[in-house]
Amino acid sequence: MGLNWEFTGGETNLDHDEIEGLHIPLITTRAELDEHEQANIQRARIWLGKRKLKPADILTDTFIKRLHKEMYNEVWKWAGQFRKTEKNIGVDPVRIATDLRQLLDDARFWVAHTTYPPDEIAIRVKHRIVCIHCFANGNGRHSRMLADLLATALGQPSFTWGARTDLPDARDRYFDALRKADRGESAALIEFARS
Repeated sequence: MGLNWEFTGGETNLDHDEIEGLHIPLITTRAELDEHEQANIQRARIWLGKRKLKPADILTDTFIKRLHKEMYNEVWKWAGQFRKTEKNIGVDPVRIATDLRQLLDDARFWVAHTTYPPDEIAIRVKHRIVCIHCFANGNGRHSRMLADLLATALGQPSFTWGARTDLPDARDRYFDALRKADRGESAALIEFARS
């Protein structure tokens, strides 16, 4: 899971109750928050390194929540819990569990029937889960880690997410590829993920 850059500085605004959910109340800046989240994510990678996961292990709502919790549990009290508030992106909170279950059913079908190549399955799951926006924060990093795990469980290497290029516009290229995926064009996101 070799992300050389982490797309920190999340795009989702947090409401007062979510901010109250910080385990570390002394955090006052986005940079401090990013630093603590990144340290927590590194510990999650150690936790994951002790597991040999199959697609069936990954493609469950229980695992989706557990992964988020492992990535953010030392920073956010609500880590691993579906969001309860509206955001500027994502489905209505009451639809999260249903939409996620539909995605996971689709993904298990894609895996079982080799509907798409492994990279495309992982990227389609990543894209749809970030569109659902299950959690109050951390959805982008969570979805990229999930895609890495699914790719490796399907026999592929982890994605590099633009790390092989020194281009300064990697973040812009990523968001452009996401917009194309929003229109049903996943090729650019797959290409970026492998660059």
